[in-house]
Amino acid sequence: MVRREIQARYAGTAFGLLWSYINPLTRFLTFYFVFGLLLGRGLGLENFAIHLFAGMVLVNYFTETVTSGTRSLLSNKGVIGKMALPREMFPVASMLVSLWHAVPQFIILVIACLVTGWWGDGPMWVPDAVGMGAALLGLMLMMVYGTAFGLMFSCVNVIFRDFQRIVQTFINMVPFTAPMMYPFHIVADGTRIPSSWLSVYLANPVAEAVMLIQRGFWYPTCAPNCAVDPATGAALPEFASDLYPRGFIMLGIGLALLVLGQWVFARLEKTVPERL
Repeated sequence: MVRREIQARYAGTAFGLLWSYINPLTRFLTFYFVFGLLLGRGLGLENFAIHLFAGMVLVNYFTETVTSGTRSLLSNKGVIGKMALPREMFPVASMLVSLWHAVPQFIILVIACLVTGWWGDGPMWVPDAVGMGAALLGLMLMMVYGTAFGLMFSCVNVIFRDFQRIVQTFINMVPFTAPMMYPFHIVADGTRIPSSWLSVYLANPVAEAVMLIQRGFWYPTCAPNCAVDPATGAALPEFASDLYPRGFIMLGIGLALLVLGQWVFARLEKTVPERL
């Protein structure tokens, strides 16, 4: 199913799978020139394009997993009507297809980090084990939460066809709920949003995953001071102080949510064939 969906997406195109590399490359170059050179200077962030693109890789993966998973049963209603097979495979296959499309983005991200290290004023980008573990944890968070939501939403979308549009409406807000287009310190300083709301902001698994992947890819390009006050030169916080414990706690919550998603799917899937 994964192979069929990948082939169908690029059927009839001249460049085929090469588009999976062209699109993220042009997106990164846009981020570099617009955000890195024009807008990023006043935020006090080094290598702001890497900061933004690293988060965007995971956010794109998560949003594509949720939206394609929500539509997966409707998109495969012809197969479901003809064959008896575990219907969970459709949202799971959507997650794997999204992961396949995320691989070129990771490759572009690694190349951008290496080039930044060669051309920048700081040290060459050298990934560390802790940072790569953080990035892997962030990817696992988006994989688990995206699959859980895909399982739950796919059956609901069959029963209530407008649900995919509701999901898309909220998905459009997701990129703005994580510190990638803006630095973490403007959320944590308590001047723009009340400090009491910071815990609510950090309860978002997407924000946690974005900071984890930034720790793996962005932070090594500019450590030890990646965020500084443009006026005073003082160091500013790049991430939440409890980044790693919070990540593992959210992974546990995500696994519980995945079990819940499977339970909801099992309860609702009996009505799927007749509603399709």
